[in-house]
Amino acid sequence: MTRPAHTPYDGSATPFTIGLKPFDPGNWIELDSDLEPYLAEKNRLFQSVPERVFMARPDTVEAQREVLDALADYLPKHFPGIYKLDENAMVIGEAGRRVVLDPDDPAPLRTASLMVPEDLVLMRKCDDGWRLVAASLCFPSSWSLAEKFDRPLQAIHEPVPAFGPGTRMAGMIARIFDNLKIGVPVERMNWSVQENADLHHPRTKTERDGRAAASGGDFLAGQDARDAFLRVERQTLSKMPVSGDILFTIRIHLDPASVLETHPDGPALARSLSAQLAALDPTQVDYKGLGTSRDRLAAYLRQLAERVPEALDG
Repeated sequence: MTRPAHTPYDGSATPFTIGLKPFDPGNWIELDSDLEPYLAEKNRLFQSVPERVFMARPDTVEAQREVLDALADYLPKHFPGIYKLDENAMVIGEAGRRVVLDPDDPAPLRTASLMVPEDLVLMRKCDDGWRLVAASLCFPSSWSLAEKFDRPLQAIHEPVPAFGPGTRMAGMIARIFDNLKIGVPVERMNWSVQENADLHHPRTKTERDGRAAASGGDFLAGQDARDAFLRVERQTLSKMPVSGDILFTIRIHLDPASVLETHPDGPALARSLSAQLAALDPTQVDYKGLGTSRDRLAAYLRQLAERVPEALDG
C-alpha cells in the first residue's frame, strides 16, 4: 500500500510561510523505490525537451562541477548498495544505470541531476540580490524555468502572495540566503494540489492564466475530488564551500488524495489538510489555481476525517 513519505499538511508546515529548519547533512538526498522511474523520466525529458529542463549561465560551469563532485562523493558513501563508482562512471541501482563523469562536461549540473531524484538549482549573489543562474528542473510545480532563469529572487517570487518585491517575506528570504552557513543546510516542506500524476508539471504565467480563464479559475473543474493528487516538495538549501553559490534541491513526492482513505493517520491528516485549505485567502486560492475546487476538496477531506480507516496491510 502506498503511503506518503511526507505529510506537511498535518500542520507541521503552513502554506505561504518560510518554515526553514536545519537538517542533518547526511540526509541531503532522499531515496525511495521511485528512484529508477524518476531517473527514467528525467532521461526522457532531456531527450524530448532539453531546452525546457536545463538552463545555465556560461560563468557557472565550475560551480556546477562543484555540485557534481559533491554528489559523486556523497552518494556512494551514504548509499553504497545503490551507487558505485566505476572508473569514469557512476553505476546506479540493480539495473546498472550508468552516468558518465566527464571532467570536460560542459553541463555538470545536468549530469548531477541524472543521478538523483531531486531537481537542482544554483542561486548566486549578484549586485541585485540572489539570482537563479543554473538549473536542472525536470519536475517543476506549476512554474516555468524559462520565466525564472537569471532573474533575482524577489522577481522569481513576485507571483506568490505576500512574497513579491518589497514585502516583508522577500526581505526575510534575502537575509536567510545571505546568512546561510557552509555545512549547515536547511530544509522546508511545501504542498500543493494538482489534477494528475505528472511529475513534469510546468506552466508559464500565460498558460496558467489561460487555463484559469477557461475553467473559471478551477483546474479541478469536473473532476472527482478523490482523484486529485497531493504534491509535496522537500526543498533544501546548501551553501557550496568553493563557489559560495547556494544549491537549492527540490524532491517531489506525489500521491493521490485517496491514499488518505486507508492511511493509518488518514482521518487526522484529512482534517488538517481540510483546515489548511479552508484557511487560504482568495489570493492564495487563486495562486494555487483551486477556484471552487477548494470547497469540494475540503468537503471530501472532511468526510474522510469522520471515517474509521479500513483494515490496513503491513
